[in-house]
Amino acid sequence: MTVETLRWRNNQLEMIDQRCLPAIIQFLSYSDAQTVAEGIQQMVVRGAPAIGVAAAYGIALEAQKCATLPREKFAEQMVQAFDVLAASRPTAVNLFWALNRMRDRFSVSSTNDNVFVARLLLEEAHAIYHEDIETNKKMGAFGASILDDGMCILTHCNAGALATAGHGTALGVIRSAVAEGKKITVFADETRPFLQGARLTAWELSEDGIDTTLITDNMAGHFMKIGTIDAVIVGTDRVSANGDVANKIGTYMVAVLAKEHDIPFYVACPLSTIDLSISSGDDIPIEERSSNEVTGYRDVRWAPENVKVRNPSFDVTPARLITALITEQGIVHAPNEKKLKALF
Repeated sequence: MTVETLRWRNNQLEMIDQRCLPAIIQFLSYSDAQTVAEGIQQMVVRGAPAIGVAAAYGIALEAQKCATLPREKFAEQMVQAFDVLAASRPTAVNLFWALNRMRDRFSVSSTNDNVFVARLLLEEAHAIYHEDIETNKKMGAFGASILDDGMCILTHCNAGALATAGHGTALGVIRSAVAEGKKITVFADETRPFLQGARLTAWELSEDGIDTTLITDNMAGHFMKIGTIDAVIVGTDRVSANGDVANKIGTYMVAVLAKEHDIPFYVACPLSTIDLSISSGDDIPIEERSSNEVTGYRDVRWAPENVKVRNPSFDVTPARLITALITEQGIVHAPNEKKLKALF
């Protein structure tokens, strides 16, 4: 992808507004933690790794903004910055991973002057950004090794460059396989209700010249049954210690279908998405979003005004349905607690 998900320009964070894609390509600028948190909450940026990177830059921005304050006030503002970013979205563990990393950097440098601390925090945010891209490329190389020439891959949601600092997790695997000369075709679920598959995945892959077919979510079983789909690859927002995976709502349904049709189901995830502090997927907090995402889209409403709505943004796929996790450390077949602990 030549379009950047987020970038540092003129001492500000710029993020591509993913709510407008693919019709409009525009970048929005952010100058402090509060506005970055709002960008995360409002889905300007989405995808667990990208959210983590954005949060890291949010901390760096706040430090830069408050560098001229007295030390005590500076520390107070930074505590508030960590809190507001941590509250922006509950499910994606990369958010908390990145904030903990920034908090550690802040703690060890807090006795220095504010300008020095701000510089160190910005360096750490840059490091998180670049490491994410390298991690995705490593994952892509491992994942490409298990894809055969001529395969048709089903994806759900967007786990591409737009969900990361670059290259992507699930789509990074596909990109790496194509770069090796393999002919890979993709079926992309539209991914109701926010249409990340239709708006983002289909656009990313089309821009890369990768053969892509868009389907509605309820068509996946049909194409599995008639033998079109050879494998499923998705990303994830959090993996629990036992290998359960929280990903965009509808992922569990796809995993059950894949199991029924004896189709391998792969999850591409960096180690930063694995949360060993949570024993199983039952303990992963599931974000519920606005009913507006279900009752219509943009200026079009199709549901009656008084209808009840539930809108969980994620569901949990149990480890028993997962063929393997694809990580930057290699492939973890039939993931379980012992195997995940060994990665660390």
